[in-house]
Amino acid sequence: MNSEPAEVYFGSVIPGNTAEWAAFAAKVDEVIKMLDFSTIKKKDKVAIKMHLGFRDGYQTVPVFFVRRIVKAVKEVGGYPFITDNPTAVYNAAERGYTQETCGCPLIPIAGVKDSYTYTFKADFHNVKTLEMGGVLHDADALIDLTHVKGHNTCGFGGAIKNIALGGYHGPSRWTKIHGVEQSLPYWNADKCTPEHAKKLVDACEDGYIKYDDKKHKLTLDLGMCHQCLDCLKIDKNVGCLQIKQENFSLFQELMAIGANEVLKQYDEDKKFFLNFAINITPFCDCWGFGLPNVLNDIGVLGSRDIVAVERASLDLIGKQKIIENMMPPFVRLHKGEDLHPFQKMHGPMKNPYITLDYAEKLGMGSQNYKLIEVLAPKETNKQKGPSTVTETAPSFY
Repeated sequence: MNSEPAEVYFGSVIPGNTAEWAAFAAKVDEVIKMLDFSTIKKKDKVAIKMHLGFRDGYQTVPVFFVRRIVKAVKEVGGYPFITDNPTAVYNAAERGYTQETCGCPLIPIAGVKDSYTYTFKADFHNVKTLEMGGVLHDADALIDLTHVKGHNTCGFGGAIKNIALGGYHGPSRWTKIHGVEQSLPYWNADKCTPEHAKKLVDACEDGYIKYDDKKHKLTLDLGMCHQCLDCLKIDKNVGCLQIKQENFSLFQELMAIGANEVLKQYDEDKKFFLNFAINITPFCDCWGFGLPNVLNDIGVLGSRDIVAVERASLDLIGKQKIIENMMPPFVRLHKGEDLHPFQKMHGPMKNPYITLDYAEKLGMGSQNYKLIEVLAPKETNKQKGPSTVTETAPSFY
């Protein structure tokens, strides 16, 4: 691993003056320029992996920016295409993503039946194999284009999550990666009577504990649990239930493993990572409906190091204060100055940095980074802007 800090390019949403060349779109263009797509060779098939949204979820990366990225790939001779799961691709037009608006084809990541896959052995607890999307596997280059937001299972949905879950077919995502946290026991059936189990169910205000009295089986939805620990107060004198960091960390570790396998498919100079930290919602885009922005817009971050861009994104978000009056009532915030905003939303054991620790150990990149701001407001503020920015008569520019 290179001891030098990885370069992360950053463009703030804040402009320095009223000039077009100081605004956010210009900064996105500059970050793309700094990433240097010239290592993409002529006729390379370039997968732009992004989340195209789901049902009424519209807070993904705006097509306005997607089109600029597509154009930049074409300028170096690459053949870009956007890829995501079949359902998201099939109805992407409802959220504004089409071949015409984006400037390139939209292709399902594992084919139209979600069955074109490549299998690799994960051998991670109860997950033996994972099936990677064949279209992503076959591409020559990767642009991991991510909308940054919170995530109920791991705290943070960023570039790693975008390919760790989004890079695989449905059954891998929903029955293997989601669910791996259940592979370590947390409930002792022998210590728990049916009557006590029902008390534990009642203790969970959000309904994340279920009990099957016929099978005498209690399950905790660890993906949604935000560790209020009310259940442990009820269980204090019995000791049949545990809320352990290890269970939550399993999901994060398997995400790192899955993302690493995707990245192995590409040469080092053909991997690019863009994080859009705008419209930051508490939950993932796959929920399928709009949510309020609970943190201020920050900007765009780009790097050739996936770990570095994730770390920089989290660090910038960590400096923000949650907009509490925009938080949905079904989210109970944790207190604590030492907690990251995403931990406050989803619980202290869902520390978003955990995934980066695992990714770094796998050699995916470095948390040691140098943030390079482009078109910084303080700099562009000193430059002369236009006298007017409004259109005063009919024109086509």
